[in-house]
Amino acid sequence: MIMREWRGRLPHHKVEAYLGYLKVTGLPEYAATAGHLGSWILLDRDGETAEYTLLTLWESREAIHAFAGDDIERAKYYPEDHRFLTEMPEKVRHYELLERDADGSAASAH
Repeated sequence: MIMREWRGRLPHHKVEAYLGYLKVTGLPEYAATAGHLGSWILLDRDGETAEYTLLTLWESREAIHAFAGDDIERAKYYPEDHRFLTEMPEKVRHYELLERDADGSAASAH
């Protein structure tokens, strides 16, 4: 499994509106793509701007290609993203999932 990480910064006053936008753009497209295993939306409100982190879990890199196209390292944006985001990174990160608990929860560090 592969986890895809995207981050974007935006003004605090646009946080709720952008979440609504994600719910009609990226989230449904992720869910409709074969091999998508789940999405997590994280929000960091600290600092002068807020930062969204979207984590999506995929069966394989091939499944990510079905969503993102040929260059899976390139961030995928939607037509109105520029209205919300002050930073639109060109690249995303991918992580191989090496281990998880049998119930799917994150393993605890000791």
